[in-house]
Amino acid sequence: MEDAKPIVVQLYCRLEITVDNPDALFEAAERRLRSANIDWPSEQNTLEEAVAELRTDLEQSVASLVDPDQVLADVPGVEVRRGRWWAEV
Repeated sequence: MEDAKPIVVQLYCRLEITVDNPDALFEAAERRLRSANIDWPSEQNTLEEAVAELRTDLEQSVASLVDPDQVLADVPGVEVRRGRWWAEV
């Protein structure tokens, strides 16, 4: 069988969420940040500074929880190559 050329598909998605418990959202974002594989000595901020900043910015916390790599993770032969996302009130 001849190797087929990959097909590039752009997926657009817009979600509207309501946040009834900002503290739970901040805690989830903090857990994700703390468990991320980040080389903190090479970063401009320390981990604690980044956590403090994240806990004061709802939009940044929401955006930090979006994981486009997991959208199609269980589908063989599909790879998420790049994405763009943000959050705003």
